Amino acid sequence: MLKTELGELIVSAAKKAQRRGDLPKFDLPPVVVEVPKRPEFGDYATSVALSSARLARTSPMKIADAIVRNLPKAPFVGKVEIAHPGFINFTLDTGWVASQVEAILEAGMSWGNLDIGAGRSAQVEFVSANPTGPLHFGGARNAVLGDTVANLLTAAGYHVQREYYVNDAGTQMKLFGESLFARYAQALGEDVPLPEEGYRGAYVVEWGQEIAESQGRRFLDMPRDKAVAETTELGLRKALDLMREDLASMGVEFDRWFSERSLYKDGTFARVMSLLRSADLLSVEGGAVWFLASKLGGSKDEVIIRSDGTPGYFASDIAYHYDKFVIRGFDWVIDVWAVDHQGHVPRMKLMMKALGLDPKRLTILLYDMVRLRRGGEEVKISKRSGDIVTLREVVEEVGSDAVRFMLLTRSAESTLDFDLQLAVEQSSENPVYYVQYAHARISSILRKAAERGVNSSGGDVSLLTHPSEQALIRQMLRLEDVIEIAVSNLEPHHLPFYAQELASLFHQFYRDCRVLPGSDGDIPLSKARLKLVEATKVVLAKALGLMGVSAPEEM
Repeated sequence: MLKTELGELIVSAAKKAQRRGDLPKFDLPPVVVEVPKRPEFGDYATSVALSSARLARTSPMKIADAIVRNLPKAPFVGKVEIAHPGFINFTLDTGWVASQVEAILEAGMSWGNLDIGAGRSAQVEFVSANPTGPLHFGGARNAVLGDTVANLLTAAGYHVQREYYVNDAGTQMKLFGESLFARYAQALGEDVPLPEEGYRGAYVVEWGQEIAESQGRRFLDMPRDKAVAETTELGLRKALDLMREDLASMGVEFDRWFSERSLYKDGTFARVMSLLRSADLLSVEGGAVWFLASKLGGSKDEVIIRSDGTPGYFASDIAYHYDKFVIRGFDWVIDVWAVDHQGHVPRMKLMMKALGLDPKRLTILLYDMVRLRRGGEEVKISKRSGDIVTLREVVEEVGSDAVRFMLLTRSAESTLDFDLQLAVEQSSENPVYYVQYAHARISSILRKAAERGVNSSGGDVSLLTHPSEQALIRQMLRLEDVIEIAVSNLEPHHLPFYAQELASLFHQFYRDCRVLPGSDGDIPLSKARLKLVEATKVVLAKALGLMGVSAPEEM
């Protein structure tokens, strides 16, 4: 990474300056290299001279001057300037920048990949909605965030597993099964009431009728508990099948669908309870079993097993994460949760301590709600069912690409407005259309070049010195920076903004620089520019691919 290499040059220069007596002896603070917000300040900048001033007891300008005078030569560094009150600004060498077109073409779709993970294992557990009905569109944000984070981690050198945690045990599944049985019985003319807190969606009525048609009165002729259990299984299977279909329509697939029930069947939960008991972290009060979180610094203790003998949701969480870290041995686990679960995060960190695990190995990525709009009007219910708006309905209306791209255009912790009208608009106002159009435009240029018998073979990229050419290449070079930031902070929203800027710079380049030879017949320059066009196509496709968005050849 250029930022890393620049950081190493700065450290080397500071140490050399100290050896030569240009700087006093002090421990250099961490060197942070960033992209300046304003292009006139160069391609990269560091404020290390400012952060060193107190330690060196020397003015930032003097420190910056000493560092610059002792900088080792590097082929990618063109110009180095000091700006008040002590910033060091770096501008990349024009010739070196142009040469990177060849490097991009050689790397292909691996361009921008990093080795941050160094092969370590990472698990991303996401969506994990209760399998009690169709996926609500709000869950689409979870799906897109989790899947894109997994893509980014893979590009950063992690060995990644995607997992869906199936909540097939507990209160909600019980209520769902009883609700479905009631609707099944009602479809056969029986007066069976819904549970008081049961599922009342139109889909439960529909599913109940389907079961009545396929099974007849079979479940009415068996003991109630057994009938509800079998009905629950049919509902669970249908819900999971629909979820798989809906998620696949957005390109989201999982390596494993993990059953909550399995934690109790295979003895994992019993093993965890034994460990907690041995660590003196359990107590029994009022017939319930409590996890003594207060012993680990928690504000209050938590119920693991209720007084009626049923495990609470925290019980499953402890056993599930024991399975992830201890049994399966993941180095890093990322759980993607809605923000309304944020109060549960401290408990999870205490749970890690209780299991003797480093809490830093577990990251909870929280995301805020999505408001669905059509122009200026908020959409709250489905036209089709008069109930929830499902993920399937939205994907069918606007397409997977628009859903994925637009759900990434805000940071996860921000509320997001999804405009159905904008998502299908074919204009520069629609960000996904704007970026995809750039890729399609590139494909069109390359087709026209082929029709004219012009190609990039033998193109001399050193000819790419025009400011618009240089700006475009510099943006392509920043993909690895974007991946590094997105992975380090789990912020995939940097990708759509990067892609939009890259598309904008391509459109600007195409406006300013003739690609195909005109009346002047400048074939060498056309060949060089065709290489640049081909490289841009690679990087645009890579950025879109990380978001799970297609790169169309024509639009």
